Amino acid sequence: MTSVWLAVSSAVWLGILTSISPCPLATNIAAVSYVGRQVGSARLALASGVLYTVGRTLAYVALGAAAVWSLLSMVAVSTFLQESLPRLLGPLLIVLGLLLLGVVKLSLPGVGFSERLRRWVDRSGVWGAGLLGIVFALSFCPVSAGLFFGGLVPLATEHGSPILLPAAFGVGTALPVAAFAVLLAAGVGWLGAALDKVQVVERWARPVTALVVLAVGVYETLRSTFYLI
Repeated sequence: MTSVWLAVSSAVWLGILTSISPCPLATNIAAVSYVGRQVGSARLALASGVLYTVGRTLAYVALGAAAVWSLLSMVAVSTFLQESLPRLLGPLLIVLGLLLLGVVKLSLPGVGFSERLRRWVDRSGVWGAGLLGIVFALSFCPVSAGLFFGGLVPLATEHGSPILLPAAFGVGTALPVAAFAVLLAAGVGWLGAALDKVQVVERWARPVTALVVLAVGVYETLRSTFYLI
């Protein structure tokens, strides 16, 4: 039971770290702020934020569940993972830690808030926020892709959890966005101060998490890959 709660807590933290990373954070705030301004009332601005976070969460759950189920359902792959994942997990964590520190860099095509997408959201009103959340959740930045595919998917596969851990990750990504939606509904003046604080948190949270991930990765590599511990 302790290992399950530790895995869930890790998935939630990976989701929070994903959401407050610079690229996803800017996208989240731009989307929620834009939709909130369009609907014209605090109540609907809050509703748009909730729908946006629900859309993001559902997208991560669907993608995570599909990835984990696919890996576990293929007999050959499942057998390989059961035998090799403990040995591969350490090196994967080391790569993820280096990615968070910026030592390893990925280049991924992003999906911006294009004029066509903007017009589509205008027509959809508050309900467009939910689908916008899905679109932006699937528009991975390098860090969010690393955290999801390099952190969450191996963790969920190792624990055989195609629903619970992706859902926990989705909830983690939703928490900061939901907080910004509440602040947007309360008043835009609060939003700038909150954004500054989140950026400060992200500046120390990412390297601290990276060092922890690297330490665990080195330990697991020495223990499970090279059998030195």
